[in-house]
Amino acid sequence: MLTPEEIADKTTEVGIQKSKLTTFKMLLLGVLAGMFIALAGAGSILGNVYGGKLIGALIFPIGLIMVVIAGSELFTGNNLMIIALLRKKITLRKLLKNWLLVYIGNFVGAAIIALLAVYSGVLNDATDTVVTTATNKIDLSFIEALIRGILCNVLVCLAVWMAAGAKTMIGKIAAIFGPIMLFVLCGFEHSVANMFYGPAGIIMSARSDIAIEGLSAGSFLLNNLLPVTIGNIIGGAGIVGCSYFLIYSKKNKPSRV
Repeated sequence: MLTPEEIADKTTEVGIQKSKLTTFKMLLLGVLAGMFIALAGAGSILGNVYGGKLIGALIFPIGLIMVVIAGSELFTGNNLMIIALLRKKITLRKLLKNWLLVYIGNFVGAAIIALLAVYSGVLNDATDTVVTTATNKIDLSFIEALIRGILCNVLVCLAVWMAAGAKTMIGKIAAIFGPIMLFVLCGFEHSVANMFYGPAGIIMSARSDIAIEGLSAGSFLLNNLLPVTIGNIIGGAGIVGCSYFLIYSKKNKPSRV
């Protein structure tokens, strides 16, 4: 495996490459990542129904494993691009462009899987769980959702960071698995996963005539996705990214691209 200092250098180079992607590639790779995370979310829900919360937590890491190994762009993991910015290797404009386009792509991909999962009937046995999951998320207070978002992306970015240090596929899978299982088991909030859970719950509620007061697109966006996204940025870019930049800040300070 790479040393932490070498991981910082590799993460910087990855950030540079991500900033150079075309708009089309950012969006399409974002859609794929959203689909991968949403598929893991669907599997996790079924795991909860058939085997309990621990089983669901053991299933969900498959999503990030697919993102990292198959190759795609995930907003939460891309928060680590802050290291390349702070090392003055990319511009703020390029960082924000990547985050925005990837975020949009993630939402599109996750929403597509939410529609397909609901209308295919694969979640029929989990109707109550799907709706309850979405309801519980919008019932969180702003500060609760924010803090859970912070804690979540600390773990997600640590998973991405450690996977970058692994030199084999098995090593990358092992590095990803623990932190992601932990955040799901603890009930932390992941913005891209919620792009699946929220729409799936709203659609399932309307389709099954389960009337849940306050469960709507507006409440999901404002009560959950907004604070969770802010929290994810604080946890991933602010805590993990900035911390490792400060630890390894003496290296690599060439011109911006």
